[in-house]
Amino acid sequence: MAAAVVVVEEEERERLIDRVAVLDFDKLCSTVAMKTNQGKWNKLEEVYNEEDDVGELGGGVFRMWEGDVLECFDDRRLLLQSSFCPWYRFGENMRLAGFGSCFLQGSVYIILATIALCNFVAFTITKKPCFLYLAVAFALTLGAYLGVHRSKMRKKFNIKGSDSSLDDCISHLMCPCCTLAQESRTLEMNNVQDGTWHGRGDTMCIGTYVEGVKAFELIPPLTVSIEPSKP
Repeated sequence: MAAAVVVVEEEERERLIDRVAVLDFDKLCSTVAMKTNQGKWNKLEEVYNEEDDVGELGGGVFRMWEGDVLECFDDRRLLLQSSFCPWYRFGENMRLAGFGSCFLQGSVYIILATIALCNFVAFTITKKPCFLYLAVAFALTLGAYLGVHRSKMRKKFNIKGSDSSLDDCISHLMCPCCTLAQESRTLEMNNVQDGTWHGRGDTMCIGTYVEGVKAFELIPPLTVSIEPSKP
């Protein structure tokens, strides 16, 4: 009799586990934000259907930058690296995003920045306007180079923001350190490695079973306790 009860409990437990769907927390938040911006709410089951429309780059969900551009003080380590060693921070971002090696991208940053700085110093010494023009030209080239790669990063990972590459370039020209820090926070906090967005690793359970009644809850999977309903 006891063995029969154990078998029944195991079958009930397996049946309940089959009813539990695990959903990536990152995808859930981005999907809810997208539906909210569209002014309508659909069933959460459509999250799985939207994954059928995954493109070559980034998937079928929208993501967000981690914090605003001016919220660079949230991570002082990244802020210091972006301020005093921006070539390394940019190269590391490109390596994480899958846009080349850290050494290559950092070298391009150093070359453009050094040429712009040398021309500006030459202008202050000689007062010849041609050096000023060259300094401005290479500074704009550097901002455009960083902005283009920011746009490529945004499109690759479906990060919600301005769809204009010009805005990305302006962000790097107006506040390059804060913009680099924002990109670094986004890549590191979401565990992006070699061009693959792994996410934060949080999960949510949908459609669990509570006291014999099927309920719709969002709870951490580690705290889920599935117990057979009492007679």
